[in-house]
Amino acid sequence: MAATFLLLLLPVVVLVLFPSARSARDADAVVSRIAFGSCANQSAPQPIWDAVTGFDPQVFVWLGDNIYGDNKRPFRVFGKERTVGPWKNVPRFYPSTEEELRRRYQLARAQPGYARLRERAQVIGTWDDHDYGLNDAGKEFSGKVFTQRLMLDFLDEAEDSKRRKQAGVYTSYIFGPEGKRVKVILLDTRYHRDPILSDGTILGDPQWQWLERELHGPRSEITIIGSSIQVVSNLSATTGPLFYVESWSRFPRERERLFRLIDSSKRNGVIFISGDVHFGEITRFDCGAHYPLYDVTSSGLTQSVENSLPAVFQPIMRLLAVLTPTTMRVFNPNCQYKSCTTGQPNFGAIEIDWNAVPPRMKLELRDVEGHSVHSVEFPISELQPSGAHAIKKQAHGYRRHCTLETELPWLTRYRLALLFFGIIAVQNMTRGKSPLPEVALFQSQVQLQHLGLAGWGLGSRRVRLSKEEARLLFGPEHFVGDVTSVPLMDEPVSGLRLGWGARLGGSDGRVSGACYRRFIVGGPRPRRKTTLACGHGGDD
Repeated sequence: MAATFLLLLLPVVVLVLFPSARSARDADAVVSRIAFGSCANQSAPQPIWDAVTGFDPQVFVWLGDNIYGDNKRPFRVFGKERTVGPWKNVPRFYPSTEEELRRRYQLARAQPGYARLRERAQVIGTWDDHDYGLNDAGKEFSGKVFTQRLMLDFLDEAEDSKRRKQAGVYTSYIFGPEGKRVKVILLDTRYHRDPILSDGTILGDPQWQWLERELHGPRSEITIIGSSIQVVSNLSATTGPLFYVESWSRFPRERERLFRLIDSSKRNGVIFISGDVHFGEITRFDCGAHYPLYDVTSSGLTQSVENSLPAVFQPIMRLLAVLTPTTMRVFNPNCQYKSCTTGQPNFGAIEIDWNAVPPRMKLELRDVEGHSVHSVEFPISELQPSGAHAIKKQAHGYRRHCTLETELPWLTRYRLALLFFGIIAVQNMTRGKSPLPEVALFQSQVQLQHLGLAGWGLGSRRVRLSKEEARLLFGPEHFVGDVTSVPLMDEPVSGLRLGWGARLGGSDGRVSGACYRRFIVGGPRPRRKTTLACGHGGDD
């Protein structure tokens, strides 16, 4: 009798001690904790799994490079086998055999921390290039049939599942009851992808048709779209041609199509999660839909840009990451150095407080100790069409002010950085004397209708400032929330060329020499009443 009683009691004990044991696999259970990550070298130490299990996720999402299945030749500019440079004669990366790839998946599954996670949470995922079979590969890769089979084996996919029969690993999941429903859509950015410089397709027609059905299907309070490569970030527009990262920004027509599909579906609560780049980042695009679109990039679980360098150079890399201009990155007091990017190993975390009024969501990047490195928190209602956001789009124009640049001269962004720091220096010297811009309040944000010091210099780009930076630039009394600046595009532009690139209408990004001297060289001090060529008054 006692043994029978203990057997009956065992499930209750499991649920008390391990609350995610039920919710990880019960579609009707409320899901409030989701973890995700990418870029895990199966041969490297993986201490981060202790932090992931400590977060106690109900679902864990792989976002690609779940193993490193390809091989890399040495870095050689000269010699018989030249893998880089103008005399390159052999590719640096080459695929593994099926047997070797299977062995590497076995190493990954044998990691003790990952094995504990699999016992506690439901593990789902997609792939990226290194587990697809070859670095930067797309539809041309010949081994994708057997690599798909091995990846789905790794994820314990049922033998009779539709995912095993289709061309590609895209799929979707529904968690939670009605009213607290979370949908996870996982894209395949490899199987059908055209070459990078083609501006062709990423998903391919069958996957686009499937995605349209998914987004127009039954409603959910939150929809998480997992992409192995970044969707929102436009870092390559800053760093090219020095280096590029694979992202949706390299396929601008595909990304625009994705944003249009989300917008036309009228689906609330869409966020992106991504991987691939060996650093973590939180980015946000305000004009892709009727509400802001966040993209939380977690990369990597073992691979990271800082750890690839000697310790003495890591602070320099950290400084460059913070200072490199990128117009989509979030700047927030809850992020280290206020810039939401990290070059250390990390995993992503989503926490949903369904009991709050209104329900709230927190998006985080956490380090190997489980500490929150970067986070943004907001009510789920922010990811719904709102009057304020509609007013902003109507006032400033959808295509005119919200187009994401994908290829710009690399020096442009660094000129923008130098100008930004120059403005800060001017403001420090003349604090309290500079004119304040006209502002219009939209909920917790401030939309700068007229950027007094720098608006003309930003072209069609968006610049996100923290509260402290905004106060430093424009005075302390008017800024209480995050700031997004969008310059007026109808100001006269003539005279001195600053080299910001072509505006959307085709004219060069120019500003009058008088205004240049007025706001930068001469500093914002009182002058005689005149009307300058840019339309600014001499003392306004």
